[in-house]
Amino acid sequence: MVQLKKKLSGQMRVKSIPPFAGSGDLPETDVYVIASGGVRIPAHSKILASASPVLENIIEKSQRHRSTERKVPMLGVPYDAVAVFIQFLYSSRCSEEQLEKYGIHLLALSHVYLIPQLKQRCTKGLAKRVTVENVVDVIQMARLCDAPDLYLKCMKLLSNNYKAVEATEGWKFLQNHDPHLELEILQFIDEAESEKRARRHREEQRLYVQLSEAMDCLEHICSEGCTTVGPYDMDPSKHKGPCSKYSTCHGIQLLIKHFGTCEKKVNGGCSRCKRMWQLFRLHSSICDQSDECRVPLCRQFKLKAQQDRRVNDSRWRLLVRKVVRAKTFSSLSLFKRMRVEEPRMVGMYRQGVRSFPLAPRSMQR
Repeated sequence: MVQLKKKLSGQMRVKSIPPFAGSGDLPETDVYVIASGGVRIPAHSKILASASPVLENIIEKSQRHRSTERKVPMLGVPYDAVAVFIQFLYSSRCSEEQLEKYGIHLLALSHVYLIPQLKQRCTKGLAKRVTVENVVDVIQMARLCDAPDLYLKCMKLLSNNYKAVEATEGWKFLQNHDPHLELEILQFIDEAESEKRARRHREEQRLYVQLSEAMDCLEHICSEGCTTVGPYDMDPSKHKGPCSKYSTCHGIQLLIKHFGTCEKKVNGGCSRCKRMWQLFRLHSSICDQSDECRVPLCRQFKLKAQQDRRVNDSRWRLLVRKVVRAKTFSSLSLFKRMRVEEPRMVGMYRQGVRSFPLAPRSMQR
């Protein structure tokens, strides 16, 4: 029995470490920080209390109880991390090497004891060092310590590398012990994928609208003319000025000018000529008046398309349908805007008539 007591007392014997650098010029320490393993870190109660309101309350409670030896427990993290934490309370300094080694532990300590400066540094440091292997541990700590920036960083990494993270031991542990966080992660990934699909859809719709406007400008240039480009039988001096869609129209004009003078053409590998060729083909696929159309090559492309009906070009047909739909929607939205603006214009006109001074009756006769 005596041997057992000696053995237990030997295991519970308190270790002590020397005070850290920079504390030699200070008065004698009056409090001990108790870390894991029974390690005692000597410190000064006034410095701890001035650095953290939580530590101030703990020290005041120990003073009210008039205990012979004041102690502040900091358990649950390695004692080396506690020593680095106490050093930061004294000097407001922490090396990159210490952050890399004890970043998660220092984040927990800075959150519990309300040290915002250290918490900010830990959050930024962990955000730089988060990987597929440690992202599960980091996101759990970010969630517990209310670090939204770090939490979002981890969520994005999980969303972009879900398959790799799913194979880690950390993810398996998360599935067994924290199903609520797992559900949050899966919901975030689903929302991110939905946003990506919506963004791709908006970009595709914007492209189809641009192609629809290009078709309108092509017909406008080849039938009426715009600035310096127009039909071959039109006098260049009678060309019209810039149209309402001049930004798009100007680009089409430059392509037409290049197409008319380029020596490489499509067979030579000219990308601009290929683009113009595709616009002519797209117009021909949409145009329903090829016999009267003044756009070059419209009828030729129609005949070729009729001859090549057996060729299964589903992607091209899908593109044509999308552009036609965008053109229809654009026309409907324009018509809707006109209907909305028409009553307002009529009201402004009537108000202007009412406000116009009428002539005297003698003059009206």
